[in-house]
Amino acid sequence: MSEAKLIQGRLIGEVEVAQIQQLLAEHPQWSRWQLSREVARQWNWRTGAGQLKDMAARTLLLKLEQRGQITLPPRRQKTFSRMRQQVPLPAAQPLGAPLELALSELLPLEFIEVSTTAQAEGRRQFSLLLHQHHYLSYRSSVGENLQYLVRDRQGRLLACVLFGAAAWQCAERDRWIGWTAARRAQHLHLLTNNTRFLILPWVRVPHLASHVLSRIARRLSGDWQAKYGHPIYLLETFVERERFAGTSYQAANWRQVGQTKGRSRQDRAEGGWNQVPIKDIYLYPLHPRFRERLQGTSPTITSTQL
Repeated sequence: MSEAKLIQGRLIGEVEVAQIQQLLAEHPQWSRWQLSREVARQWNWRTGAGQLKDMAARTLLLKLEQRGQITLPPRRQKTFSRMRQQVPLPAAQPLGAPLELALSELLPLEFIEVSTTAQAEGRRQFSLLLHQHHYLSYRSSVGENLQYLVRDRQGRLLACVLFGAAAWQCAERDRWIGWTAARRAQHLHLLTNNTRFLILPWVRVPHLASHVLSRIARRLSGDWQAKYGHPIYLLETFVERERFAGTSYQAANWRQVGQTKGRSRQDRAEGGWNQVPIKDIYLYPLHPRFRERLQGTSPTITSTQL
């Protein structure tokens, strides 16, 4: 009997693979979407908010197919992308009027979380601003995420901030946390990555960026709990060191714990690694006992207890 392996945070052995193979044999007409939802339902694989983790199940199925353990039905349609559903802005949009004021003249700031369906117009605005003005551009977010638009007291847009899935593996971060690969797989959802942070190019307000980071850190775990049913204990981000100094994160008390290796597993070139820019790794704990929470040595608590 082959040993069970940890895939997508679950132990998958011969029994689980046989269960999936049986579903494939009994329902050859099913799409990949139907199959992943049924797998999640049978395993009661749900988020803290009770939603089926069908996207996690889909990723698991793809990994099993890559290993030659199952054969999935052909794809029926292209991957959905919210950006393809939106009417894009013209390629060249005029910048806003220059905003050069002291931070005190803008306070209090308003933070609008726009990732929900009720915030469709805000989400569209968020996506297009990042797409046009962030140096990495932006298409859409997959998996658990929060999207913030930041306005000043007069309603003027100042910034866009996106938090999404944490990096699956990061040697310096994992060493700093002190968790095993198994614990990381179980508790990675309790981290989130600040994948995009944009102060709009016409906004030149000293100390604004660090103030925004500090304010969001106070509310993010509660917002995550409300949307996904579990808290967040640690924030991470990766700052391209040849492009940025990380000053705003340092001013907001994020901790630099090391650097990436400058290699990418995601876009592996034939016969070796792709070289990517070296990035500084910054972390921000949201709980004084975050290591215990992430290592699984104490019970998980809700954000109301933070």
